Amino acid sequence: MQAIELSEIRNIAEYELERDQWRAQILAIKERRRIEVGEHLVFLFENRETVRYQIQEMMRIERIVKPADIRHEVETYNELIPKPGELSATLLISYPSPEERDVKLRELLGLENHIWLQVADLPPARARFDTRQIATDRISAVQYLKFRLSQEQVRRWMEGAKIVVDHPAYRTEHPLAPAQLEELARDLV
Repeated sequence: MQAIELSEIRNIAEYELERDQWRAQILAIKERRRIEVGEHLVFLFENRETVRYQIQEMMRIERIVKPADIRHEVETYNELIPKPGELSATLLISYPSPEERDVKLRELLGLENHIWLQVADLPPARARFDTRQIATDRISAVQYLKFRLSQEQVRRWMEGAKIVVDHPAYRTEHPLAPAQLEELARDLV
C-alpha cells in the first residue's frame, strides 16, 4: 500500500466542507475492518483510507495548521499503513470503568507476547507491537501492531484465519468470517 502524500491532506477548512460525506464512507470501511476478540479487545485493521481519515481528524481536533506539524502527522500515521504481506491494526482495550481499566491494563502487561494470527494449519504470525506504547507497569489502552505473513500464509489466507490471544489474564480466539478474510486480503498484496 502506498504511503499518504502530504499533497493528499486537506486544510481544515476544506476538510470541514467534505467531512460529513467522507466520514460516513470511512465509518463503513472501518466497520468491515473491525474485529472484536472477546469482550474487551477490538482490532481495527488499518488501510490507506483509515489512516488518511485519522490524519485529517487529528488535524481537525488539535487544530494543526503549520506545514511542519502536518508533515509530522503524515509521517507518524504512515507507519500504520501495511506493506505487502502485512496487516496493520490499532488494538483498542476497553473496560467499562476507569478503575477496572486501570486494574486490567496492569494485569495485561506482556500482552505483546500473546497475540497471533493463525492462517490455515500454518505456523502462526505473531503480532509485532509498537514498543513505544508499552510501559513497565501497565499496557496502554491503545496499541499499534502488525502481523507479517509469509508468502505461504498470504497464498492460503482465504482458507481461513483466526486471531488468538493466550495471555494468562485474557484467553480467547476469533475466527475471521469470510467477508473479513476478503476485506483484509486486499491489504496483503
